[in-house]
Amino acid sequence: MFSATRSSLNVLKTRVGQSTYISTARMISGQRLKYSISTKTSALCSKAVRQHTIYGANRVQRFHASALSNAKLPFLLADIGEGITECEVIQWFVKTGDKVEEFDRLCEVQSDKASVEITSRFTGTIASLKYKVGDMAKVGSPLVEIETGEVVEEAAEPAAPAPEDNLKGRSHVVQDMNAVAAMMDTPAAAKIETPTAEHILTFATPAVRRVAKENSVDISLIKGSGKGGRVMKEDVLNYLANGRQATATPKEAAPAPPAAKAFIPRGEDKVVPLSMIQKAMFKQMTKSLSIPHFGFADEIILDNATAFRASLNAHIAKNPEKYKFKKVSYMPIFIKALSVALEDYPILNARVLDGEDPSTAKLQYRASHNIGVAMDTPNGLMVPNIKNVQSLSVLDIAAELARLQEAGKKNAIPMADLRDGTLSLSNVGNIGGTYLNPVVVTSEVAIAAVGKMQRVPRFKMVEDEKTGKQVEQVVAQQIVNVSWSADHRVIDGATVARFSEAWKSVVENPFLLGGMLR
Repeated sequence: MFSATRSSLNVLKTRVGQSTYISTARMISGQRLKYSISTKTSALCSKAVRQHTIYGANRVQRFHASALSNAKLPFLLADIGEGITECEVIQWFVKTGDKVEEFDRLCEVQSDKASVEITSRFTGTIASLKYKVGDMAKVGSPLVEIETGEVVEEAAEPAAPAPEDNLKGRSHVVQDMNAVAAMMDTPAAAKIETPTAEHILTFATPAVRRVAKENSVDISLIKGSGKGGRVMKEDVLNYLANGRQATATPKEAAPAPPAAKAFIPRGEDKVVPLSMIQKAMFKQMTKSLSIPHFGFADEIILDNATAFRASLNAHIAKNPEKYKFKKVSYMPIFIKALSVALEDYPILNARVLDGEDPSTAKLQYRASHNIGVAMDTPNGLMVPNIKNVQSLSVLDIAAELARLQEAGKKNAIPMADLRDGTLSLSNVGNIGGTYLNPVVVTSEVAIAAVGKMQRVPRFKMVEDEKTGKQVEQVVAQQIVNVSWSADHRVIDGATVARFSEAWKSVVENPFLLGGMLR
């Protein structure tokens, strides 16, 4: 807010004939004139013009009066980190005129990584909504205006001007302060259309909203069958199958026929905007183009890891009350083995700083092994990370992995789990593929991708039962292929190969982990 006394406001110059008289707008009983130069309040400056004579010349004075009104406070979209500059408004929980208290839900926004519910910091009445459902809200811009009931001064209506017949052609009047107020108008103060009641409290996950958006369906027209009226994917599909008629779908009803492909007209092209996840991937992969990649691939025999995993799962089955998961996959073993190998090759856990110029580039070695795991969620690719793997056991890692997988299914992975990754591991082999080509992100220097597991014939030295000598035989072995990509600006091929061999030796002999416990 900018405040000024009337005595320091303006100097009015009035020229009459050959004489110049200077008159000053004076302060009345210590009253102050306030102008708002922010979007918090739109102060209107009004005037009362009166005419009188000083030394035989006409003089114009302006007096500004103020009235009392309720404060309208803008609620700004806060910075939620990770360089996010905008979020999509996917749902409003309030409308203009609603009463809200502190911590009441206002809206739900979706960034390129997660959905977040925004709660109120003020108690009052919703004066206006600044965005409609589907709009992109900028970080730092107002989401809503809330009348808090606090009393502030507001400019009064302008008084009727006095006759100015004697002033015509003889005086130059200083511009009215309303021009200043007009100059301070911003687009943010423009009126935004209030969403209709159908857009309020429509519960659906971002994945369901995406399906509805791709098929040009207003999700507020669909009656949800989920808990609390939540709209499910089946509800959207049934709505389309029933000719866009809003009929409720019982939760126990048979699943909709897999006719989703038929909703896209054959022979017709269409253009759709990128989703928030796709936008994030677009930005990150574009940056990754500046990194020269070095690729390395190898094969790991999983026979001993399979036996080790079977022992862990037998232990979990005997003690189900101790664990929130039912079995251990191979991933916790892979992740722990990576942490063990990083102890000898810490450069693979580093990151490049100021990499645009080799004269200023440097490496940041990071003590925490925060190993990221690529996940295929309903919203797309997400890479949360397990923090401080160097301090966790295989069973601890399995518990963290189970937690992240459950959150990923609900598109509810916390932002804290998406930050500060140091090395990434992808198990895309669960879907398919053998040798892969993963892409390094700018905050890391290496990434590994595990292919599908296969049982294949291999030559192996075994002991002959009759002679007791070692002979070569063809045996069936459980193997998996692993593919590495590294930032070749700072990581050379020999380092990647040695690091991969160190990791491989622990995976192929996981019982060594017991000897490494502290």
